[in-house]
Amino acid sequence: MRIVLRIGGSVVASPINPVLIREYADLLRELKAQKHELAVVVGGGNLARELIAVAKDVGLDEPAQDEIAISISRVFAQLLMKKLGTLGCERVPLTVEDAAECLANGKVAIMGGLKPGMTTDTVAAMVAEKVKADLLLKATDQEGVYNKDPKNHPDAVKLDHLSFEDLARVFSQSKHAAGIHQIIDPEAVKILKRHHVRVVVVNGFKIGNVLMVIKGKHVGTLID
Repeated sequence: MRIVLRIGGSVVASPINPVLIREYADLLRELKAQKHELAVVVGGGNLARELIAVAKDVGLDEPAQDEIAISISRVFAQLLMKKLGTLGCERVPLTVEDAAECLANGKVAIMGGLKPGMTTDTVAAMVAEKVKADLLLKATDQEGVYNKDPKNHPDAVKLDHLSFEDLARVFSQSKHAAGIHQIIDPEAVKILKRHHVRVVVVNGFKIGNVLMVIKGKHVGTLID
């Protein structure tokens, strides 16, 4: 199976979680041994958002703030890539084409952001489109997609299955902003919907969730 794994910065970087980074490296080794093809996109989490705030206070515009966040996401990608060793690319891919070439060479592509105005969700969607992925699996800090933000609404209900059209109704924001934090950003959804990429959102703190989804078991929220 060709899989794009989107690891939220909220999982490995908020706060920085060395144990989970090691566990994700072990997971990637296991999946590679099972002959899956893998691309991974890592977010920058709270550290990226903190530095966006610093950049804003310094007086930088939003594209420059985004560049700072992208740099942080690439640092986390590099941490995971280095831990993975020879199974990964020699360097963090800086374009979608780099990631596709890495996969074509039999390696695991691990990357962060690409350019200002684009979230790591959109990067993952673009990679999934480019390599014709069978699955985009998003590991986040929630059990799946809810009808409203469970952090602010105790009565929020997790949705087991929804369409991309349904997903649009639960967005809290409809356009990109530096440091945006939501379940999947709108630009990514447009790409995924257009190319009929199956998406599953799971709790990324539970590594076993990723394996369960790949084995065909229902965990989290399926979006198609």
